[in-house]
Amino acid sequence: MYRALVLALVAASAAAYRMPSSRLSAASRVYASKARCADIQMVKKSVGDLTDAELKGKRVLVRCDLNVPLDGKKITDDTRIRASVPTIKHLMSKGAKVLLSSHLGRPKDGPEDKFSLAPCAVRMSELLGKEVVMAPDCIGDSVAALVAKMNDGDVMLLENVRFYKEEEKNVPAFAEKLAANADLYVNDAFGTAHRAHGSTEGVTKYLKPSVAGFLLQKELDYLEGAVQSPKRPFAAIVGGSKVSSKIGVIESMLDKVDKLIIGGGMVFTFLKARGLSTGSSLVEEDKVDLARSLEAKAKAKGVKLILPTDVVIADKFDANANSKTVPVTEIPDGWMGLDSGAASTKMIQDELSDCKTIIWNGPMGVFEFDKFAAGTTGIAETLAQLTGKGAITIIGGGDSVAAVEKAGLAEKMSHISTGGGASLELLEGQVLPGVAALNEK
Repeated sequence: MYRALVLALVAASAAAYRMPSSRLSAASRVYASKARCADIQMVKKSVGDLTDAELKGKRVLVRCDLNVPLDGKKITDDTRIRASVPTIKHLMSKGAKVLLSSHLGRPKDGPEDKFSLAPCAVRMSELLGKEVVMAPDCIGDSVAALVAKMNDGDVMLLENVRFYKEEEKNVPAFAEKLAANADLYVNDAFGTAHRAHGSTEGVTKYLKPSVAGFLLQKELDYLEGAVQSPKRPFAAIVGGSKVSSKIGVIESMLDKVDKLIIGGGMVFTFLKARGLSTGSSLVEEDKVDLARSLEAKAKAKGVKLILPTDVVIADKFDANANSKTVPVTEIPDGWMGLDSGAASTKMIQDELSDCKTIIWNGPMGVFEFDKFAAGTTGIAETLAQLTGKGAITIIGGGDSVAAVEKAGLAEKMSHISTGGGASLELLEGQVLPGVAALNEK
């Protein structure tokens, strides 16, 4: 409603002054573009919108994200498999014949045993309490023969779609073959929704309806819904090693948040932009001017940009390095910052205490080393506490999710995103091809 009103006012103003659309301000065009992105993705039909008649006895191709970490044939983290279960169980309960599709790893030239999805079929069988048949391929006669034997409520896992180069190239002929054994399509793989691949975008041209699964819909509701209509104060915590990888998110957040907290290695590029010495800390020299301009934009927009005031420094990048805490104004030569200091963590916690919506993307330090994990863990603990008090907390990005899970606090957050690149692009306001291709309500 609000976005539509703003866009209407922009258009009306242009008409009133006989201003051609080409002369609308860049900011107005960006706002309009991002509003369209949100509208495109927010109105998609979900699997929950389908009637019993639309599912009973129908062959449903479900794109899941089963790209799990493996140690040989052993799954070391089944989070993504478990996240797919609600949609699958719903389809089973409605009498659908469920065909699961996914990628795993990066096969280089055709089938590779180490990238087979077979271990996922075993784990999925355990979670569903029903055998999940493992298909020898994802397309072709062998798959068609197995599908023909399926009963209502049965589940089959197709082999890795990336065993075919045509998948990532989104070759229509491959997508058509993938769709040939199904009647309709459900995309429940948010982690790959930012890619226009055969199994995420191509198949929608051959299967109707094509709808969102419960997991994908939840991601959109939280990541997009919270950002477009946040409860305020609204804070974003953007961490990680490089400014360059988070430029889009930072710029997008400056248009939305009340507070922007910078953490991780990118802190030192911002400190360098302030004219401070950063020792041997990670600094993107070619992004110092950008950091300076981003801070100026924050000030102009009335966004409170928050940087650490003290840091934990080390004499080398090592889990057992000598370390000490110093103010950001006193980082000595030869030392590198690897975590935010205790005073900074307390300051950030105080800044977050009144926030009603918080998005966190990127750790505060090298949390993989226990010695430099305190800043990240402290923020995770604070977000867990604020969630319990009614705040909406959204964790997006692989490292942030890993940090929260390492701290044992994942279950205490409002939402843990399953997509790294997809969550970044969504927060930047970009349209995700795998979402845009789905049918509208």
